[in-house]
Amino acid sequence: MAYGQAGRHSGMGQQPVLLLAVVLLFSGAMVARLAWLQLVHGAENRERADDNRIRLMPRNPIRGRLLDRNGQVLATSLLTYNLYIQPREVSDAAWPALRDRLAGLLGLPAADLDERRTSGNNAEGFRIQLAEGLRPEQVLRFREQASGLRGAEVDVDVLRSYPHGRLGAHVLGYTSGITEEEYERLRDKGYRIRDRVGRSGLEKAYEAHLRGEWGGQQVEVNAAGQVQRVLGDKPAKAGKDLRLTLDLPLQQAAERALDGVRKGAIVAMDPQTGAIRALASRPTFDPNVFSPAPSSREWAALNGPNSPLLNRAFQGFPPASTFKIVTTAAALESGVYSPDSRVLTTNSFCYAGLCYGDHGAHGMVGFPFALAVSSNTFYYRVGLKIGPDALFKTARRLGYGSVTGIELTEEETPGLLGDQAWKKEVLGEPWTPVDTITSSIGQGALQVTPLQMARLYAAVANGGWLVTPHLVERPMPRSRINLKPSTVAVLQKGLRMVVTEGTARLLNDPKLPPVAGKTGTGEDPPRPDHAWFGGYAPADKPTLVIVAFGENSGGYGGTVAAPMVKALMTTWFRSTAAASGG
Repeated sequence: MAYGQAGRHSGMGQQPVLLLAVVLLFSGAMVARLAWLQLVHGAENRERADDNRIRLMPRNPIRGRLLDRNGQVLATSLLTYNLYIQPREVSDAAWPALRDRLAGLLGLPAADLDERRTSGNNAEGFRIQLAEGLRPEQVLRFREQASGLRGAEVDVDVLRSYPHGRLGAHVLGYTSGITEEEYERLRDKGYRIRDRVGRSGLEKAYEAHLRGEWGGQQVEVNAAGQVQRVLGDKPAKAGKDLRLTLDLPLQQAAERALDGVRKGAIVAMDPQTGAIRALASRPTFDPNVFSPAPSSREWAALNGPNSPLLNRAFQGFPPASTFKIVTTAAALESGVYSPDSRVLTTNSFCYAGLCYGDHGAHGMVGFPFALAVSSNTFYYRVGLKIGPDALFKTARRLGYGSVTGIELTEEETPGLLGDQAWKKEVLGEPWTPVDTITSSIGQGALQVTPLQMARLYAAVANGGWLVTPHLVERPMPRSRINLKPSTVAVLQKGLRMVVTEGTARLLNDPKLPPVAGKTGTGEDPPRPDHAWFGGYAPADKPTLVIVAFGENSGGYGGTVAAPMVKALMTTWFRSTAAASGG
């Protein structure tokens, strides 16, 4: 009996010890777990909690505007409504139901929503844009049903807008959504997934200047995703406006003038500074189709055989008789000919058994008259006498064969000067006198851009300075070509005679100031001819150079291109007269 009682007392004595051990064990486990969670993985768990509780609401920057030289808006930004989802609130399992509700409610293709969600996923967990440019009625329907669309939201966004549509499209360029590859490369510079970047023209060349900086709010949300409080706010920083050298009325005149040709380009420039006053190309496009994105039909048209995205003012074409300006300068600079030299003109010119025709014989004439009537036989003889070295050396001095330095240099081609070295390297053939004959009138292996040609006319107009064409108002360098004053005088006299008694008498109009210029008709068999006219006015104190080009337009430079130049000069000098009170 004593033993049994002793055993019971002994067992009862051990119970507190066991209970204490259990408590200590659980407490130790809890402490260890807390240590594990807070000390070892504390930062990670706090980040996860914050991810569920704290949300970043990015705010788009407003892109800087593009303005003409008088402050008229050429490109701006408009507010629009876009559809987004928060990826952390929409699991793969929940997505199909949400997608179908959104598709039915807003009239959006479910496949498009799937594609946007997949391509928009990002490691940072930023919201994904599913649709843009929602109509007011779509926004209203969404907001009426928003409580049942957890993880989805409609927010204001910024859309690029070009109020004048196609006007100046190749100069202004366009913007479009950033690709995944670009995002990986540009994320460290502040770009975000589904950001927009400049793709061409000034939008691309001045991307850093125009784009601004993202801002946003850091907010705390509850389990239902409702905002409880704002933790921080960083305003978006708007991009800077860009004032261009373009003149809106003159640009409009250039666009209208080109409506008469299927393909072509016009460049208007200040001959003293190189400031571009108008630059147009045909065919063209409406950059608004990229805001937010072109349809498949629109995209097919943009990439069609007519290449509307191609800026023809920056592409090379045979210069035809406009190249006789270069041949004249080369002859006078070489010392082989003097300003008073006279050369025989005939109905045809024969060399090595081949005969080359002309459109009239005028006997012995000087350089100014030869330019005026665009005599081929005159320049055949001159070219042969001075040789290809002098010819191509002068062409390079006048800016041919190299880019001009305009801001859109990535889109500009250097043209082609097919000289002796080029022919040997590319064609594997030696140079012949026949090559010199054809080159002397601009029909050899030569390609000149309308912009390069405008630069050449500017050099004649301003007395021998090679300007740097530019589209943004700022001082730009120019370099002296070091042409003899007598050479410049002959060129100026000859280009004036082209208008007063030569191939461009259409521009000898009393309603215009005195105009100087040169026509050109480039052969492109079996296709129709190219048509050129370049000129400047007033002839005695030039303020504007204009080059007009019709690609395979048929007809002559005097009948196709000269009327385009006349239309622009009428617009320009009428407006300048009005501005001066004249």
